[in-house]
Amino acid sequence: MLEILLAGGWAMVPILISSAIALAIVLERCWTLRRKSVLPPGLGDEVRQWVRSGQLDPQHLENLANGSPLGELLASALVVRRQSRELIKERIEDTGRHVVHRMERYLNTLGTIALIGPLLGLFGTVIGLIRMFMEVMAGGIGDPARMAGGIGEALICTAAGLTVAIPAYVLHRYFRSRVAGYRIEMEKQATALLDELTLATAAATAPVRPRRAPATPSVG
Repeated sequence: MLEILLAGGWAMVPILISSAIALAIVLERCWTLRRKSVLPPGLGDEVRQWVRSGQLDPQHLENLANGSPLGELLASALVVRRQSRELIKERIEDTGRHVVHRMERYLNTLGTIALIGPLLGLFGTVIGLIRMFMEVMAGGIGDPARMAGGIGEALICTAAGLTVAIPAYVLHRYFRSRVAGYRIEMEKQATALLDELTLATAAATAPVRPRRAPATPSVG
């Protein structure tokens, strides 16, 4: 394998660097985008229970915000829970954009590697063909080994570029779809919490009707 890579020439260097970066991104995203770390099971129900029981002290909110992306989104709504529904919804949307942006971290780089992988392979192919023609111009076509070396360099670079680009593209699409699915789930949990906060606010501000005093019997 090492001999094959060396036969690809110096054009293999950027391809190998791209493959190392892509592998690091894939491993990091696989760990970061685990479902239980993004959407802890039962967290939405637990937070809504906090609202019902009034367990919304600062320590709870801090632990919630630092625990997971979903927790950060829900905590942003609880911080402004005494405001109007429109303001709470706006805060959720602002925080959601930041949370999704962090979940998509490095995915643009992975997509770029998927895009430039074939181009790097093509670049190596062109370099190999140029080398082959230069060898032919210098020594004629009497030595097939010189031509074979240039053709081999071209084919190795092309294959290496595609080998890096195809998995990078597939994994890029996979992570994008996973983030999109997480975003939908977080929107559902945020909407459920928003409804719970609206009901709690309505119950707290509802006027209390005075109890009617019992009628006293008249003395005839």
